[in-house]
Amino acid sequence: MADFDRDDVEVIDSRSAWRGFFEIRALTLRHRLFAGGWGKPISRELFVRGPAVGLLPYDAQRDEVLLVEQFRVGALDSGQSPWLTELVAGIIDTDESPEDVARREAREEADIAVGELEAVAEYFSSPGGSDEYFYLYCGQCSLDGAGGLHGLATEGEDIRASVYAAETAFAMLDRGEINNAHSVIALQWLRLHRARLQAQWS
Repeated sequence: MADFDRDDVEVIDSRSAWRGFFEIRALTLRHRLFAGGWGKPISRELFVRGPAVGLLPYDAQRDEVLLVEQFRVGALDSGQSPWLTELVAGIIDTDESPEDVARREAREEADIAVGELEAVAEYFSSPGGSDEYFYLYCGQCSLDGAGGLHGLATEGEDIRASVYAAETAFAMLDRGEINNAHSVIALQWLRLHRARLQAQWS
């Protein structure tokens, strides 16, 4: 573990460099060095996203998961399709708890109700340049009749929800067809905990 904490960083200047759908802040800072003393001032841009939530809906009785597809601008020039297969997800931008956001996004993006939630992981998504902190869950649900087109038109969302047998989703993962970190982490976690969840949620 690191020997340092927030007190070992001095922010010399912090200003908004861009504000649109998200914000980019320009910082000048310095921090303590492992060898001792303080480093020279450095400039960094910070992509301000804040906390977010991801949910893998899992129907233990049917052994099925629900994944969504939508356009992602970050994959636009990747050489692959910018429509990604991924988790139900959303940003925490109110006083909601992460669990509340998971349930709300399940309604908005897939029109499903989620029962018990199991925490998968919490982590920084890309701390080299973003402050996003991610809360990841697997949620108990019924996927009978689930799927279709969803999302909030007011937010420009165009989301297709699809139900897959768990083994099919794992095969997609192995073939590289699921290529975003949150979904990879959640599906690998389900692989490890699937038998327990089937006993617990069936």
